[in-house]
Amino acid sequence: MPPEATWITTPLTADLLRGALEIERTEHGILPHRLPAAARAQCADGQLAMAEAQPSGVRLAFRTRATAVELDTLPTKRDYVGAPPRPDGVYDLLVDGRLTAQGSVTGGHTLTIDMTTGTFEHRPGSPGTVRFTDLPEGSKDIEIWLPHNERTELVALRTDAPVDPAPADPDRRVWLHHGSSISHGSDAASPTAIWPALAARLGGVELVNLGLAGSALLDPFTARVLRDTPADLISVKIGINLVNADLMRLRAFTPAVHGFLDTIREGHPATPLLVVSPVLCPMHEETPGPSVPDLGDLGSGRLRFVPMGDRAEVAGGKLTLRVIRDELARIVAQRAADDPNLHHLDGRELYGEGDATELPLPDQLHPDAATHRRMGERFAALAFAEGGAFG
Repeated sequence: MPPEATWITTPLTADLLRGALEIERTEHGILPHRLPAAARAQCADGQLAMAEAQPSGVRLAFRTRATAVELDTLPTKRDYVGAPPRPDGVYDLLVDGRLTAQGSVTGGHTLTIDMTTGTFEHRPGSPGTVRFTDLPEGSKDIEIWLPHNERTELVALRTDAPVDPAPADPDRRVWLHHGSSISHGSDAASPTAIWPALAARLGGVELVNLGLAGSALLDPFTARVLRDTPADLISVKIGINLVNADLMRLRAFTPAVHGFLDTIREGHPATPLLVVSPVLCPMHEETPGPSVPDLGDLGSGRLRFVPMGDRAEVAGGKLTLRVIRDELARIVAQRAADDPNLHHLDGRELYGEGDATELPLPDQLHPDAATHRRMGERFAALAFAEGGAFG
Protein backbone atom coordinates (compact mmCIF):
# COMPACT_ATOMS: atom_id res chain seq x y z
CA MET A 1 0.00 0.00 0.00
CA PRO A 2 1.52 3.41 -0.96
CA PRO A 3 2.54 5.47 2.08
CA GLU A 4 0.32 8.38 1.01
CA ALA A 5 -2.82 6.22 0.90
CA THR A 6 -5.38 6.37 3.69
CA TRP A 7 -7.02 3.41 5.35
CA ILE A 8 -10.80 3.29 5.28
CA THR A 9 -12.43 1.41 8.16
CA THR A 10 -15.70 -0.26 7.21
CA PRO A 11 -18.15 -1.24 9.98
CA LEU A 12 -18.47 -5.01 10.30
CA THR A 13 -22.12 -5.82 9.70
CA ALA A 14 -24.14 -8.89 8.82
CA ASP A 15 -24.49 -7.83 5.16
CA LEU A 16 -20.74 -8.34 4.72
CA LEU A 17 -20.94 -11.94 5.95
CA ARG A 18 -22.06 -15.13 4.26
CA GLY A 19 -22.47 -18.54 5.87
CA ALA A 20 -23.28 -17.27 9.38
CA LEU A 21 -26.78 -17.66 10.80
CA GLU A 22 -26.40 -15.12 13.60
CA ILE A 23 -24.04 -12.34 14.68
CA GLU A 24 -23.22 -11.72 18.34
CA ARG A 25 -21.93 -8.31 19.40
CA THR A 26 -18.92 -8.74 21.70
CA GLU A 27 -16.58 -6.48 23.63
CA HIS A 28 -14.18 -6.49 20.70
CA GLY A 29 -16.44 -6.67 17.64
CA ILE A 30 -18.71 -9.37 16.26
CA LEU A 31 -18.71 -13.15 16.61
CA PRO A 32 -20.27 -15.18 13.77
CA HIS A 33 -22.42 -18.09 14.95
CA ARG A 34 -23.54 -21.07 12.87
CA LEU A 35 -26.35 -21.88 15.30
CA PRO A 36 -28.71 -19.17 16.57
CA ALA A 37 -29.00 -18.37 20.26
CA ALA A 38 -32.31 -20.22 20.63
CA ALA A 39 -30.63 -23.45 19.53
CA ARG A 40 -27.51 -22.88 21.63
CA ALA A 41 -29.66 -22.33 24.71
CA GLN A 42 -31.02 -25.88 24.45
CA CYS A 43 -27.66 -27.62 24.85
CA ALA A 44 -24.88 -26.78 27.29
CA ASP A 45 -22.38 -29.16 25.68
CA GLY A 46 -18.94 -27.53 25.45
CA GLN A 47 -18.04 -29.43 22.28
CA LEU A 48 -21.09 -28.07 20.47
CA ALA A 49 -20.40 -24.53 21.70
CA MET A 50 -16.84 -24.72 20.41
CA ALA A 51 -17.84 -26.24 17.07
CA GLU A 52 -20.66 -23.88 16.13
CA ALA A 53 -18.53 -20.80 16.90
CA GLN A 54 -15.75 -22.03 14.61
CA PRO A 55 -16.73 -20.31 11.36
CA SER A 56 -16.51 -23.20 8.90
CA GLY A 57 -17.83 -21.89 5.60
CA VAL A 58 -18.22 -18.33 6.92
CA ARG A 59 -16.66 -15.60 4.81
CA LEU A 60 -16.58 -11.84 4.36
CA ALA A 61 -17.81 -10.95 0.88
CA PHE A 62 -17.50 -7.45 -0.58
CA ARG A 63 -16.89 -5.51 -3.80
CA THR A 64 -14.09 -2.95 -3.85
CA ARG A 65 -11.30 -1.34 -5.85
CA ALA A 66 -8.91 -1.80 -2.94
CA THR A 67 -5.45 -3.21 -3.51
CA ALA A 68 -4.77 -3.70 0.21
CA VAL A 69 -6.95 -5.22 2.93
CA GLU A 70 -6.38 -5.60 6.67
CA LEU A 71 -8.63 -7.64 8.94
CA ASP A 72 -8.25 -7.49 12.72
CA THR A 73 -9.56 -10.55 14.51
CA LEU A 74 -9.46 -12.12 17.95
CA PRO A 75 -9.01 -15.87 17.47
CA THR A 76 -9.32 -18.55 20.10
CA LYS A 77 -6.51 -21.08 19.64
CA ARG A 78 -6.74 -24.63 20.95
CA ASP A 79 -3.81 -26.12 22.82
CA TYR A 80 -3.74 -29.76 23.96
CA VAL A 81 -1.78 -30.73 27.06
CA GLY A 82 1.13 -32.95 26.09
CA ALA A 83 0.86 -32.24 22.36
CA PRO A 84 2.93 -29.92 20.12
CA PRO A 85 1.37 -26.50 19.40
CA ARG A 86 -1.30 -26.51 16.72
CA PRO A 87 -0.74 -24.39 13.59
CA ASP A 88 -2.52 -21.05 13.38
CA GLY A 89 -5.82 -21.01 11.53
CA VAL A 90 -5.72 -20.12 7.83
CA TYR A 91 -7.57 -17.24 6.13
CA ASP A 92 -8.20 -17.76 2.41
CA LEU A 93 -8.49 -14.67 0.17
CA LEU A 94 -10.47 -15.12 -3.05
CA VAL A 95 -10.49 -12.47 -5.78
CA ASP A 96 -13.32 -12.93 -8.29
CA GLY A 97 -13.69 -16.51 -7.11
CA ARG A 98 -10.00 -17.46 -7.36
CA LEU A 99 -7.81 -18.29 -4.39
CA THR A 100 -5.20 -15.52 -4.43
CA ALA A 101 -3.54 -15.45 -1.02
CA GLN A 102 -3.55 -16.98 2.44
CA GLY A 103 -2.63 -15.66 5.88
CA SER A 104 -2.94 -16.25 9.60
CA VAL A 105 -3.40 -14.30 12.82
CA THR A 106 -1.04 -15.01 15.69
CA GLY A 107 -1.91 -14.49 19.32
CA GLY A 108 -5.47 -14.32 20.57
CA HIS A 109 -7.14 -16.29 23.34
CA THR A 110 -5.93 -19.78 24.18
CA LEU A 111 -8.14 -22.69 25.20
CA THR A 112 -5.97 -25.39 26.79
CA ILE A 113 -7.60 -28.82 26.73
CA ASP A 114 -6.48 -31.74 28.87
CA MET A 115 -7.75 -34.83 27.06
CA THR A 116 -6.86 -37.09 29.99
CA THR A 117 -9.14 -35.27 32.42
CA GLY A 118 -11.59 -33.53 30.07
CA THR A 119 -10.82 -30.15 31.65
CA PHE A 120 -10.37 -26.78 29.96
CA GLU A 121 -8.45 -23.63 30.81
CA HIS A 122 -9.06 -20.31 29.05
CA ARG A 123 -6.26 -17.72 28.83
CA PRO A 124 -7.18 -14.29 27.42
CA GLY A 125 -5.16 -12.69 24.64
CA SER A 126 -5.17 -9.76 22.25
CA PRO A 127 -6.38 -9.26 18.67
CA GLY A 128 -4.06 -9.63 15.68
CA THR A 129 -4.12 -8.69 12.01
CA VAL A 130 -4.05 -10.57 8.71
CA ARG A 131 -2.93 -8.44 5.74
CA PHE A 132 -3.39 -8.89 2.01
CA THR A 133 -1.57 -6.49 -0.31
CA ASP A 134 -0.77 -6.06 -4.02
CA LEU A 135 -4.29 -7.04 -5.05
CA PRO A 136 -5.31 -6.46 -8.67
CA GLU A 137 -6.36 -2.97 -9.70
CA GLY A 138 -9.97 -2.21 -10.55
CA SER A 139 -13.33 -3.29 -9.17
CA LYS A 140 -13.45 -6.89 -7.95
CA ASP A 141 -15.31 -9.25 -5.65
CA ILE A 142 -13.33 -10.27 -2.59
CA GLU A 143 -14.06 -13.08 -0.17
CA ILE A 144 -12.09 -13.71 3.01
CA TRP A 145 -12.89 -17.21 4.26
CA LEU A 146 -12.37 -17.42 8.01
CA PRO A 147 -10.48 -20.33 9.61
CA HIS A 148 -12.79 -23.32 9.69
CA ASN A 149 -11.25 -24.65 12.92
CA GLU A 150 -10.65 -21.50 14.99
CA ARG A 151 -13.23 -19.43 16.86
CA THR A 152 -12.89 -15.97 15.33
CA GLU A 153 -14.18 -12.63 16.56
CA LEU A 154 -14.07 -9.96 13.86
CA VAL A 155 -12.70 -6.68 15.18
CA ALA A 156 -12.02 -4.31 12.24
CA LEU A 157 -11.87 -4.24 8.44
CA ARG A 158 -9.60 -1.72 6.73
CA THR A 159 -9.03 -1.14 3.02
CA ASP A 160 -7.42 1.51 0.80
CA ALA A 161 -10.68 2.01 -1.14
CA PRO A 162 -14.38 1.94 -0.22
CA VAL A 163 -16.16 -1.35 0.32
CA ASP A 164 -19.70 -2.42 -0.58
CA PRO A 165 -21.35 -5.74 0.30
CA ALA A 166 -21.00 -8.17 -2.59
CA PRO A 167 -24.30 -8.34 -4.45
CA ALA A 168 -26.14 -11.64 -4.26
CA ASP A 169 -26.40 -13.63 -7.46
CA PRO A 170 -30.14 -14.36 -7.93
CA ASP A 171 -29.29 -17.38 -10.11
CA ARG A 172 -26.93 -18.94 -7.57
CA ARG A 173 -28.66 -21.58 -5.47
CA VAL A 174 -28.06 -21.85 -1.71
CA TRP A 175 -26.89 -25.25 -0.47
CA LEU A 176 -27.47 -25.94 3.24
CA HIS A 177 -25.43 -28.86 4.56
CA HIS A 178 -25.25 -30.55 7.96
CA GLY A 179 -22.75 -33.14 9.10
CA SER A 180 -19.99 -34.10 11.53
CA SER A 181 -16.36 -33.00 11.93
CA ILE A 182 -15.68 -34.39 8.44
CA SER A 183 -18.13 -31.83 7.03
CA HIS A 184 -16.84 -29.22 9.48
CA GLY A 185 -13.43 -29.67 7.84
CA SER A 186 -11.28 -31.54 10.35
CA ASP A 187 -7.71 -31.91 8.98
CA ALA A 188 -8.45 -29.99 5.78
CA ALA A 189 -5.68 -27.67 4.60
CA SER A 190 -7.69 -24.43 4.67
CA PRO A 191 -11.29 -23.15 4.82
CA THR A 192 -11.88 -23.34 1.05
CA ALA A 193 -10.35 -26.84 1.01
CA ILE A 194 -12.96 -28.54 3.22
CA TRP A 195 -14.95 -30.95 1.10
CA PRO A 196 -18.30 -29.06 1.22
CA ALA A 197 -16.57 -25.83 0.09
CA LEU A 198 -14.87 -27.66 -2.77
CA ALA A 199 -18.15 -29.29 -3.81
CA ALA A 200 -19.99 -25.96 -3.62
CA ARG A 201 -17.44 -24.28 -5.90
CA LEU A 202 -17.65 -27.11 -8.43
CA GLY A 203 -21.46 -27.10 -8.23
CA GLY A 204 -21.73 -23.32 -8.57
CA VAL A 205 -23.76 -22.90 -5.38
CA GLU A 206 -23.63 -20.77 -2.24
CA LEU A 207 -22.66 -22.84 0.81
CA VAL A 208 -24.12 -22.61 4.30
CA ASN A 209 -22.17 -25.18 6.28
CA LEU A 210 -23.66 -26.67 9.44
CA GLY A 211 -20.95 -29.28 9.75
CA LEU A 212 -20.54 -29.43 13.54
CA ALA A 213 -17.57 -31.37 14.85
CA GLY A 214 -18.72 -34.10 17.23
CA SER A 215 -22.27 -32.80 17.10
CA ALA A 216 -24.16 -34.38 14.19
CA LEU A 217 -26.40 -36.15 16.67
CA LEU A 218 -29.95 -35.74 15.29
CA ASP A 219 -30.58 -32.97 17.80
CA PRO A 220 -34.09 -31.52 17.41
CA PHE A 221 -32.79 -27.95 17.68
CA THR A 222 -30.47 -28.58 14.72
CA ALA A 223 -33.40 -29.90 12.70
CA ARG A 224 -35.33 -26.72 13.51
CA VAL A 225 -32.38 -24.57 12.36
CA LEU A 226 -32.34 -26.48 9.07
CA ARG A 227 -36.10 -26.04 8.83
CA ASP A 228 -35.92 -22.28 9.36
CA THR A 229 -32.87 -21.46 7.19
CA PRO A 230 -33.63 -20.40 3.60
CA ALA A 231 -32.14 -22.88 1.14
CA ASP A 232 -32.61 -24.23 -2.37
CA LEU A 233 -30.81 -27.50 -1.64
CA ILE A 234 -30.34 -29.39 1.64
CA SER A 235 -28.17 -32.33 2.61
CA VAL A 236 -27.73 -34.11 5.93
CA LYS A 237 -24.85 -36.49 6.56
CA ILE A 238 -25.76 -38.82 9.41
CA GLY A 239 -23.97 -41.53 11.30
CA ILE A 240 -20.39 -41.33 12.50
CA ASN A 241 -21.02 -39.17 15.58
CA LEU A 242 -23.87 -41.41 16.70
CA VAL A 243 -21.48 -44.37 16.67
CA ASN A 244 -18.37 -42.81 18.14
CA ALA A 245 -20.40 -41.15 20.90
CA ASP A 246 -22.40 -44.36 21.46
CA LEU A 247 -25.39 -42.08 21.80
CA MET A 248 -28.40 -44.25 20.99
CA ARG A 249 -29.58 -47.69 19.97
CA LEU A 250 -31.34 -48.76 16.79
CA ARG A 251 -34.75 -48.51 18.47
CA ALA A 252 -34.18 -44.78 19.08
CA PHE A 253 -32.25 -44.13 15.86
CA THR A 254 -35.02 -44.94 13.38
CA PRO A 255 -37.73 -42.64 14.81
CA ALA A 256 -35.09 -39.96 15.46
CA VAL A 257 -34.17 -39.92 11.77
CA HIS A 258 -37.85 -39.75 10.80
CA GLY A 259 -38.41 -36.89 13.24
CA PHE A 260 -35.34 -35.02 11.97
CA LEU A 261 -36.52 -35.27 8.38
CA ASP A 262 -40.12 -34.43 9.34
CA THR A 263 -38.93 -31.20 10.97
CA ILE A 264 -36.87 -30.17 7.95
CA ARG A 265 -39.83 -30.84 5.69
CA GLU A 266 -42.02 -28.50 7.79
CA GLY A 267 -40.02 -25.57 6.41
CA HIS A 268 -38.89 -27.07 3.10
CA PRO A 269 -41.70 -29.33 1.90
CA ALA A 270 -40.44 -29.71 -1.68
CA THR A 271 -36.76 -28.69 -1.52
CA PRO A 272 -34.33 -31.33 -2.83
CA LEU A 273 -33.18 -33.12 0.34
CA LEU A 274 -30.24 -35.52 0.21
CA VAL A 275 -29.54 -37.98 3.04
CA VAL A 276 -25.88 -39.04 3.02
CA SER A 277 -24.80 -42.10 4.98
CA PRO A 278 -21.33 -42.38 6.58
CA VAL A 279 -18.14 -42.58 4.57
CA LEU A 280 -16.01 -45.65 5.22
CA CYS A 281 -14.42 -45.76 8.66
CA PRO A 282 -12.89 -49.25 9.04
CA MET A 283 -12.74 -49.24 12.83
CA HIS A 284 -16.51 -48.69 13.13
CA GLU A 285 -17.84 -50.67 10.18
CA GLU A 286 -18.59 -53.71 12.33
CA THR A 287 -17.57 -52.50 15.79
CA PRO A 288 -19.86 -50.16 17.74
CA GLY A 289 -18.72 -47.19 19.78
CA PRO A 290 -17.69 -45.42 21.71
CA SER A 291 -14.32 -44.50 20.27
CA VAL A 292 -11.70 -42.77 22.39
CA PRO A 293 -8.39 -41.08 21.65
CA ASP A 294 -5.21 -43.10 22.12
CA LEU A 295 -2.88 -40.56 23.71
CA GLY A 296 0.25 -42.72 23.57
CA ASP A 297 1.87 -40.76 20.71
CA LEU A 298 0.34 -37.37 21.48
CA GLY A 299 3.72 -35.86 22.35
CA SER A 300 4.94 -36.49 18.81
CA GLY A 301 1.85 -34.89 17.33
CA ARG A 302 0.15 -38.16 16.38
CA LEU A 303 -3.35 -38.92 17.59
CA ARG A 304 -5.33 -42.09 16.91
CA PHE A 305 -8.84 -43.07 17.85
CA VAL A 306 -9.70 -46.61 18.88
CA PRO A 307 -13.11 -48.32 19.20
CA MET A 308 -14.19 -49.53 22.61
CA GLY A 309 -17.43 -51.31 21.70
CA ASP A 310 -18.11 -55.03 21.54
CA ARG A 311 -19.38 -56.52 18.26
CA ALA A 312 -21.58 -58.89 20.24
CA GLU A 313 -23.63 -55.89 21.39
CA VAL A 314 -24.88 -55.15 17.85
CA ALA A 315 -27.51 -57.86 18.33
CA GLY A 316 -28.86 -55.83 21.24
CA GLY A 317 -29.26 -52.69 19.14
CA LYS A 318 -25.86 -50.99 19.29
CA LEU A 319 -25.08 -49.00 16.18
CA THR A 320 -22.29 -49.58 13.69
CA LEU A 321 -21.77 -47.79 10.40
CA ARG A 322 -23.08 -50.78 8.46
CA VAL A 323 -26.24 -50.84 10.57
CA ILE A 324 -26.75 -47.11 10.05
CA ARG A 325 -26.19 -47.28 6.28
CA ASP A 326 -28.71 -50.08 5.89
CA GLU A 327 -31.30 -48.30 8.00
CA LEU A 328 -30.85 -44.92 6.30
CA ALA A 329 -31.27 -46.56 2.89
CA ARG A 330 -34.45 -48.25 4.09
CA ILE A 331 -35.86 -45.08 5.66
CA VAL A 332 -35.23 -42.98 2.56
CA ALA A 333 -36.74 -45.62 0.27
CA GLN A 334 -39.83 -45.76 2.46
CA ARG A 335 -40.28 -41.99 2.59
CA ALA A 336 -39.39 -41.38 -1.05
CA ALA A 337 -42.57 -43.18 -2.09
CA ASP A 338 -44.43 -40.03 -0.96
CA ASP A 339 -41.54 -37.55 -1.25
CA PRO A 340 -40.04 -37.49 -4.76
CA ASN A 341 -37.53 -34.80 -3.77
CA LEU A 342 -35.92 -36.97 -1.09
CA HIS A 343 -32.71 -38.69 -2.15
CA HIS A 344 -30.07 -41.01 -0.70
CA LEU A 345 -26.30 -41.22 -1.20
CA ASP A 346 -24.17 -44.01 0.21
CA GLY A 347 -21.20 -42.26 1.82
CA ARG A 348 -18.85 -44.95 0.56
CA GLU A 349 -19.26 -43.42 -2.90
CA LEU A 350 -17.38 -40.42 -1.50
CA TYR A 351 -14.77 -42.49 0.37
CA GLY A 352 -14.81 -46.26 0.21
CA GLU A 353 -12.65 -49.33 0.51
CA GLY A 354 -10.39 -48.55 -2.43
CA ASP A 355 -9.83 -45.04 -1.13
CA ALA A 356 -8.97 -46.32 2.34
CA THR A 357 -6.18 -48.41 0.85
CA GLU A 358 -4.75 -45.45 -1.05
CA LEU A 359 -5.58 -42.68 1.44
CA PRO A 360 -6.03 -44.22 4.90
CA LEU A 361 -7.55 -42.07 7.63
CA PRO A 362 -4.50 -40.74 9.53
CA ASP A 363 -6.15 -40.95 12.96
CA GLN A 364 -8.57 -43.75 11.95
CA LEU A 365 -11.46 -41.29 12.03
CA HIS A 366 -10.86 -38.11 10.00
CA PRO A 367 -9.84 -37.64 6.34
CA ASP A 368 -6.69 -35.72 5.42
CA ALA A 369 -6.41 -32.83 2.95
CA ALA A 370 -6.13 -35.08 -0.11
CA THR A 371 -9.23 -37.01 0.93
CA HIS A 372 -11.21 -33.80 1.44
CA ARG A 373 -10.34 -32.92 -2.15
CA ARG A 374 -11.47 -36.29 -3.43
CA MET A 375 -14.72 -36.20 -1.45
CA GLY A 376 -15.56 -32.70 -2.68
CA GLU A 377 -14.96 -33.65 -6.30
CA ARG A 378 -16.99 -36.83 -6.00
CA PHE A 379 -19.91 -35.16 -4.22
CA ALA A 380 -20.08 -32.53 -6.96
CA ALA A 381 -19.98 -35.19 -9.66
CA LEU A 382 -22.69 -37.26 -7.96
CA ALA A 383 -25.03 -34.60 -6.56
CA PHE A 384 -24.77 -31.64 -8.93
CA ALA A 385 -24.52 -33.51 -12.21
CA GLU A 386 -27.55 -34.08 -14.42
CA GLY A 387 -29.62 -36.81 -12.82
CA GLY A 388 -28.12 -36.15 -9.39
CA ALA A 389 -30.13 -35.01 -6.38
CA PHE A 390 -29.14 -31.37 -7.02
CA GLY A 391 -28.81 -31.53 -10.82
